[in-house]
Formats: sequence, structure tokens, C-alpha cells
Amino acid sequence: VRLEESGGGLVQPGGSLRLSCVGSGFTWGDYAIGWYRQAPGKEREGISFISVKNGRYIADSVKGRFAISGDDALNTVYLEMNNLKPEDTAVYYCAGDRRDDLIATLVPRSLEVWGHGTQVTVSS
Repeated sequence: VRLEESGGGLVQPGGSLRLSCVGSGFTWGDYAIGWYRQAPGKEREGISFISVKNGRYIADSVKGRFAISGDDALNTVYLEMNNLKPEDTAVYYCAGDRRDDLIATLVPRSLEVWGHGTQVTVSS
């Protein structure tokens, strides 16, 4: 059971990135997927999820700038990030769990599988 993130990098303020989270080793449709981030010196926070039961959600902190989508044929969930700000600098993780309601809490604990994260740095 594995998740792998990609797509991070260095971007200027106002720029865009698309992160990908690819799953393998499990039945993709059984899992809800969440995106989380951890900035230096801060706790990990949940920012978005997608699930069959609960649909899609974007946290207020990034609403209007970030969007989540999925491609079941590719076992992939995307996080489209636009108008990036320096405060978006963080390591971004995806996580999966068969408990849709747990993913929907966006609490980054006790989840079945995590990726290793991808660094996003927003700086001029």
C-alpha cells in the first residue's frame, strides 16, 4: 500500500503548481484521499479531501486558490494550487484511508497510508 506525491518545487508568489498523489497496492476506489501540509515549525494541517461518500472539500485557508480533483483511471488525485503565497511554503503530503469520515475531519492522525511528501517553496 503506497502513496507517492510529486509536483512540488520553487515558485514565485502568484505562481501555480499542480501536485499529484498516485496510489498503488490497494483498491483505489475504496479510499478517500486528503491533502495536508506542514510548514517549518508548525503542525501539520489538513487542507483538502476527496471521497466517494463526502465529495470534495477545500479548507477556508486555501479556498478560492486551491482545487482538488481525481482521475480514477490513473489512481491519482491532484491538488491544483494557484496564486501561491509565501505562507503556502510547506511540505505537502497526501494520505489515504478507507474511513471517509475520518478523512473528512482533515485531522492528520491515525490514517492508514501516507506519502513521503513533496516540498513547495514560494519565494521571489
